[in-house]
Amino acid sequence: METPLTQHISFNRPPYNLRDYERAGGYQALRKALTTMGPADITKTVQDSDLKGRGGAGFNTGMKWSFVPMTGDHAVKYLICNADEMEPGTFKDRMLMEGNPHQLIEGMIISAYAIQASISYIFLRWAYKKAGRLLRHAMDEAYAAGYLGKNILGTGYSLEMYLHTGVGRYICGEETALLNALEGKRATPRTKPPFPQVSGLFGKPTIVNNVETFCNIPHIINNGPEWFKSLGGSDAGTKIYGVSGRVRKPGLWELPMGVTMRELIEVHAGGMANGYRFKGALPGGASTDFLVKEHLDVKLDFKSVAAAGSRLGTGTMIILDDHTCPVGFVHNLEHFFAQESCGWCTPCREGLPWTEKILLSIEKGEGRTEDLQLLDMHTRFLGPGNTFCALAPGAMEPLQSALKYFREDFETHISQKKCPWR
Repeated sequence: METPLTQHISFNRPPYNLRDYERAGGYQALRKALTTMGPADITKTVQDSDLKGRGGAGFNTGMKWSFVPMTGDHAVKYLICNADEMEPGTFKDRMLMEGNPHQLIEGMIISAYAIQASISYIFLRWAYKKAGRLLRHAMDEAYAAGYLGKNILGTGYSLEMYLHTGVGRYICGEETALLNALEGKRATPRTKPPFPQVSGLFGKPTIVNNVETFCNIPHIINNGPEWFKSLGGSDAGTKIYGVSGRVRKPGLWELPMGVTMRELIEVHAGGMANGYRFKGALPGGASTDFLVKEHLDVKLDFKSVAAAGSRLGTGTMIILDDHTCPVGFVHNLEHFFAQESCGWCTPCREGLPWTEKILLSIEKGEGRTEDLQLLDMHTRFLGPGNTFCALAPGAMEPLQSALKYFREDFETHISQKKCPWR
């Protein structure tokens, strides 16, 4: 099984420096792209590979790039890496940045060339201190070697790259809120259209992609779209999957797209920890719907997980076991989302704290039967189409599915006037 993203990552040693990375084939894709391919050729290659965005949306990456205007007066364009990774339960991008920072940088340079961007940013989560230190060092090496800066590899193409550290807001995972933060404004989402590909950072054409997405680019350029598609099972490429919770071996694994939940949990994560049983899981981070035992053989690709009633999201699973209170579990998530609301729209600003308070009262044994009707109401009124961005609808996903699959647990809290797990 090929693992292109992680084949040169080992936490028993420091990450590759520039010379190590070059000896392992690093920056060969950049040379190929800049000396033998045009921007349109790169975009077409990535589009044909069917690389879907690994940040959660699952949109075809090359198609997204194709929306950037390549004619007319667009002297300045931007390419941005979303390395904020504030989704609870998600830590795959951190591994990629700390394990092989040059891979990300090479992928970004090729991608910037494809859209003819002259300036690029890595928008990094504030808490990722080690990743920031390693990225700065790798960027300095890339500049010294002529892979960044003016006239890269003598081709006439120039690119400046900057590392920008965010202050730790979940909303910055939304690409237009990220753009506002980069501009020094309040991190709130923007109205779309116009979309960032046409009018993004400082009103210029902009592409925002995730760390894992960019890390795939050098391998696609080196090996071609058909090779990339052959790596996957039910979808193209590999995916960094993760499992956290009470399993024997929590962690991250690069696997073919479409591995089942059962294989991920029982084989790679070693099964449930001794004395614990599987009750449910959020398959793609905190803002996805629960899947339960009947879904264990669902393939973890974008279409299959959606058909099962959830989203693949970041592909990093959070396990709910039979010793953990579902009400407390969901309350903890809603407390986080309520804190992280940017406050831009009324349903999210007012609805999330209200939801969190109801869940807290149920968990404390002070809940009423009508509280479940209120929670049901919130899952509808804070759902898709009723808020300015996807933060509140995402926050409702674990709640609405918990009410569906674990409603008896909520009712028991109310009838017994206490949390049975305490």
